[in-house]
Amino acid sequence: MTHDRNVLVVTSDSLSEKMAGPAIRAFEIAKAVASVANVKLASTVHSTLSHDGLEIVDVSKVGLESLVEWADVLVFQGHLLSSHPWIKATDKIIVVDIYDPMHLEVLEQSRGRSFDDRVYISSATVGVLNDQILRADYMVCASEKQRDFWLGQMAGLGRINPATYDADTSLRGLIDVVPFGLPDAAPVQNKHAIKGAVAGIAATDKVILWGGGIYNWFDPITLIKAVEKLAERRPEVRLYFLGVKHPNPHVPTMQMAFDAKKLAEERGLLDRIVFFNEGWVPYDERADYLLDADVGVSTHLDHLETAFSFRTRILDYLWTSLPVVSTDGDTFAELIQKNSLGAVVPAGDVEALEAALELTLFDDEEHGRITARVAEFAELYKWDRVLQPLLDFCANGTRAADLNANVQIAAVAEIASLKARVADLETQTGGLHASASWRITAPLRAVTGAARRILK
Repeated sequence: MTHDRNVLVVTSDSLSEKMAGPAIRAFEIAKAVASVANVKLASTVHSTLSHDGLEIVDVSKVGLESLVEWADVLVFQGHLLSSHPWIKATDKIIVVDIYDPMHLEVLEQSRGRSFDDRVYISSATVGVLNDQILRADYMVCASEKQRDFWLGQMAGLGRINPATYDADTSLRGLIDVVPFGLPDAAPVQNKHAIKGAVAGIAATDKVILWGGGIYNWFDPITLIKAVEKLAERRPEVRLYFLGVKHPNPHVPTMQMAFDAKKLAEERGLLDRIVFFNEGWVPYDERADYLLDADVGVSTHLDHLETAFSFRTRILDYLWTSLPVVSTDGDTFAELIQKNSLGAVVPAGDVEALEAALELTLFDDEEHGRITARVAEFAELYKWDRVLQPLLDFCANGTRAADLNANVQIAAVAEIASLKARVADLETQTGGLHASASWRITAPLRAVTGAARRILK
């Protein structure tokens, strides 16, 4: 069926049989949008994926210019605008998927680098996101808490202005919530992938599943220690980490993954109680692993990234009706507690985590009750339901009111701020030698001049 609109969905993650969260999200978005528009799905990194009724392309082979020219609407995530800045000058309707607050992640991800490097990476990431927000005609994020966070950043950039406010006083027409979703089809296990299939894990063992990669903002260390203590009383307990090597070749194995494996090895748990899948599970085979588990787990550190995160691996737990044991502090912790979907424990509390795992694994009556509640709750997160705001926009959305009217409030405000900083520095450096004063104020003068030229 041919539609009136062409929509291009772009991801900077690998599209293949082995996919991480960003690629999965782009794939599911593209499939859903195909019901209201003509769709092409593209990866700027690598693509070998195919799907009936959906054209999937590798940008490195076909080029991005022709794809953007074809599109009426562009939906993307990641660094697309910073790597292809010419897109900003087009008249395309641009949808930015900011479900991942990258500028919070890099605070943890870059910890092993020098302070100067960390400051640069952090500032650069903020710049990438600000650039997207300033150009976006529509934005989607993963939760209401995230939306509040992004609204603050948008306000600081001037995107909440008389034009956008008058167009929609709720601002839902500019940014709305589109969380990660679940497949409509129920999970089917074609084979056992963990129980009785992994050496050291028997068919009768109790399996705790870590359902994704091991990143620096997670806390596998507390989990391994809790499982070690629990296994002393419950020798049939096993902990299985589903993925270590990320399918995107540009994403390195993180320090926390090395630390987790080192701890398991030092404690004599490796390949006996604690197991690591060194590769990455194909997307279409993940049910074989999930349905072999008894509990899904998500443990993280107590920091800013946690507060605004949306742990996509927990969606797979919901899909397969797994009880969830999670660290407190993120969006899903609130949902788990409110809907009795498992147990929530304080960050870094080995004893509390051990107790929660034991109760959830070995109290058969409670396990059954939780499983039933998880299955019921999961209906709220089916892809066709959560994607509805985005589908509506792809079918009917227009250029943002302020961009359409060429409102430049953010640029004007930035110039005013920079001029004030220049004046302040000139006052402070009045007693310095002229050359020293110029070295301090010249960068600000240059930026101010550039901003003025942009406005002309």
